[in-house]
Order: sequence, then C-alpha cells, then structure tokens
Amino acid sequence: MVNIKVFTFNPFQENTYVLYNETGQALLIDPGCYFPGELDMLEKFITEKKLRVEQLVNTHCHLDHIFGNQAVSQKWALPLQIHSWEKVVLSHGGATAAMYNLELDDFTGQLHFLAEGDTIHLGEDSFTVLLAPGHSPGSICLYCAAQHFVIGGDVLFRDSIGRTDLPGGDHQQLLENIREKLFTLPEDTIVYPGHGPETTIGYEKKNNPFLQV
Repeated sequence: MVNIKVFTFNPFQENTYVLYNETGQALLIDPGCYFPGELDMLEKFITEKKLRVEQLVNTHCHLDHIFGNQAVSQKWALPLQIHSWEKVVLSHGGATAAMYNLELDDFTGQLHFLAEGDTIHLGEDSFTVLLAPGHSPGSICLYCAAQHFVIGGDVLFRDSIGRTDLPGGDHQQLLENIREKLFTLPEDTIVYPGHGPETTIGYEKKNNPFLQV
C-alpha cells in the first residue's frame, strides 16, 4: 500500500510528494526545496520513517518543481526521471530562476526518460505514466489504479487548470489531455496536484469552470 506525504515548499507554494510503502521504499516527486530548512525537513521525515529513497521523478520541469533536484539526486545517488520533451525546460532552470531573483544551479545528474504508458514500480506497487502536455511540453501524471489516485503535477487543480502562457504551453492541448487522460479515470480518483488542495476527478468533471461544455 502506498502512503502519501506532501510538503509545501518554496516561494511558489509547490507541493512536493513522498510516496512510500510498508517496506520503506520511497519515491520523491517534484522536490521543490528552496528555502533554508526545507531540504532538512524532507530529509528528517525520510530518516524518521526509515525510508529508502529509490526514485526521483519530475512531473514537469518548471522552476518551482525542480529546486531540490540536484540535492536529492546527489544525496541518494538517483537519476532524474522526466519525459524527454521536458529536457529543454530543465536546461533553462537557472536562467529562469535569475528572472525571479532566485538562485538555482542547472541539473548536472543523470537523466532517465519516461514515456506514455510506462510503469514505475515501487516494490509491489505501480504507477502508470500519463502524458498530458499543455501546461508544459512534456507534463506527465502518475496514476495508481490500485488505490485510485493520480499525482497530477500542474495539469489539473481544484476548480482550475495549469497556466498555459509559459513557453511550450498550449491551452487547447491541455484541455484535450485533461478530458482524454484524466477525465476517463474513475470519478473517485483522488488528484494530488502540484499546488493547492487535493480534489477528485468526479468533482472536477462537474465543477471545474474551465472544463464545462
């Protein structure tokens, strides 16, 4: 069974996720650690829970989701798993940070590319990669069918959707992917987004103002 711990980090209030099971295996998604103490907070939780961090994934590579990539990759000797279309976004991380008067060293670790339909395993638990561009060129979501939840990145929020005015964004593409990739999931599927509170597929189908016909 997968347990989910969320931390809200950095100036953009980004949700960083730790997924872990009863054997102590852990997957880190979108480590946004930026302010002093945030990485320590993440490490303290992992130590107290006696977790073994085995994988590192970015749902997409916008600035607020990648602040902690380098530190996490180095500490636990992990490659960074992203969709190949996000490589160009990742490569501009440092320059983008400078535009906000923030500091970020570009990621120098190993990359592993994920594709639509790939399966990420965490012990006996598994997550299906759903490719859902529109907010970012290679945005992915991770769907756990066994427990009816999806880690959605910035694709879908409670009563909202990801912004599409950044480089590589496409509003119509995002709407199509939400309808085709997420709204086809069971309505009780919990959506854990990159910002803000969790929601469900059923709630968003009925209430999200961006997706009403």
